Amino acid sequence: LFSLTLVPLLCFFLLRKRLPHRENFLVRASKRVYRPTLDWALSHKKIVIGAAVITLAVALFSSNFLGSEFLPELNEGSIWINVMLPPSISLSEAQKACGRIRSLVRESPEVRTVVSKTGRPEDGTDPKLINMAEFFVDLNPKAEWTRRITKDQIVDEMQSRLLSIPGIDPSFSQPIRDNILESISQIDGQIVVKVFGPDGDVLKEKAEQTLAAISSVRGVSRAFIDRAGTVPQLQIEINRQQAARYGLNISDVEDVIETAIGGKTATEIWEGEKKFAVTVRLTEEDRRDISGIGKVLVDTPSGARVPLEQLSTINVRGGLANIAREMGSRLAAIGVFIHGRDMGSVVTDAQRAVEDRVKLPPGYFMSWGGEFENQQRAMSRLKVIVPISVFLIFLLLFDAFKSVKQAVLILLNVPFAVIGGIFALLATGIPLSVSASVGFIALFGQAVLNGVVMVSYFNQLRERGLLVGDAVREGALTRLRTVLMTALLAALGLLPAALSTGIGSETQKPLAVVIIGGLVSATVLTLFVLPALYLMFSRTRERPGLEREPYAKESEITEFSVA
Repeated sequence: LFSLTLVPLLCFFLLRKRLPHRENFLVRASKRVYRPTLDWALSHKKIVIGAAVITLAVALFSSNFLGSEFLPELNEGSIWINVMLPPSISLSEAQKACGRIRSLVRESPEVRTVVSKTGRPEDGTDPKLINMAEFFVDLNPKAEWTRRITKDQIVDEMQSRLLSIPGIDPSFSQPIRDNILESISQIDGQIVVKVFGPDGDVLKEKAEQTLAAISSVRGVSRAFIDRAGTVPQLQIEINRQQAARYGLNISDVEDVIETAIGGKTATEIWEGEKKFAVTVRLTEEDRRDISGIGKVLVDTPSGARVPLEQLSTINVRGGLANIAREMGSRLAAIGVFIHGRDMGSVVTDAQRAVEDRVKLPPGYFMSWGGEFENQQRAMSRLKVIVPISVFLIFLLLFDAFKSVKQAVLILLNVPFAVIGGIFALLATGIPLSVSASVGFIALFGQAVLNGVVMVSYFNQLRERGLLVGDAVREGALTRLRTVLMTALLAALGLLPAALSTGIGSETQKPLAVVIIGGLVSATVLTLFVLPALYLMFSRTRERPGLEREPYAKESEITEFSVA
């Protein structure tokens, strides 16, 4: 807003006098290098343009090795540990195991406090089983660490110590990230594979096959079947024929079982205005004794009392710890955590491994979700947004220059700007993410801006009567400072973000790296390839009123000043 209003007004008042045009030593040094290089580029247009096209092809081919992810993992400055204890563990044993885990975690000197939670909270908002324990590990500020160590190395130390405890399966994450992962698919894991089908035994078999296939993929640090395993259950199967011999209904026997084991309200006691239910059931010792439960007497219509063991079969067997359904279909879920590799590559290899080793029968199907689902959704939107953005830029350029050829010429800067962004990601080892994609979109605007600055000035000089070669050479030299200023302004402004290693820098680093790397290639191409392309486009069809002249040498260029 100020550029369109205040700046012209200040120029009107402050630039009335004819001011001398001076160049600082940086601009003079840049022109000394740029002038002979530009002359060579304009004299070897095909070589310059061909080299640019080959470099673009190499960059696009190299993008296949970038890898992909939804968003870079944010360093929250703390650690969140999920531990799967044996499904049949009791509350007292779970408490002992959590205490031992806390003591092992506190052995790292960088740890400030450790807080654990097992099972679900009192308000029931997090429905987890008693064997599912969570640990919040608060770390000291990094400036206070006594060892030269990274957070990943601390996690590796903790994991090696925790694996010394038999029967546990720990996974390491961060508090906010863990909540986000669970909110995406209700399963703890960066990638969640869900197998749907009607039969529980077949689901279990296919889930185990899927788990084995995924676990062999490079980059998978932990893969598990969500809430798998069995818990001990007291199963009482009523013998219908025996019950019928004594004139008993199934409900009669079930009422006795419910009263003996679960408890049943027999009466109520009033204390003033307070009312309390009186529940009748066996003592805790008797409930633990299978033989004692079998000796519970059941009243028959004839008045006889028959032991429960004569009417049923009583056993302790393993039962499923969890039965999950989604969209009306039963499912088994596999959670996957990744370490040391990008998500896109891991998912591609995992899908290939599952396809080769797991064959689903009719009526069964599989879905891939978690962060991978968000990544696919974001990339599909970008595939629509980016072409629309480029098309809108083209319309604006066509409206400004009234020429399809020149609008296309400026838009050619967009794919050439991608070169530096791709190579910058490859050099830094950063995979393609939504953050990096936004960086590419911002880079397109900068590349188009430099192209507009160059082409508009070329046209202005030609309208003043200069030949094409003279206009291109003089315009490029004059606009060198402008192009370098715009590129350096954005690059230096984003350099701290690209070099930052503090908490929260992970999400902004890909964007900064892409823009800085892209500006390098975009600036070089704007200064050399764009003039060559403009000269080639103009040679194919000269503007009316201008003669076709050979490219002018430096000594033949007319010097003039531009207000």
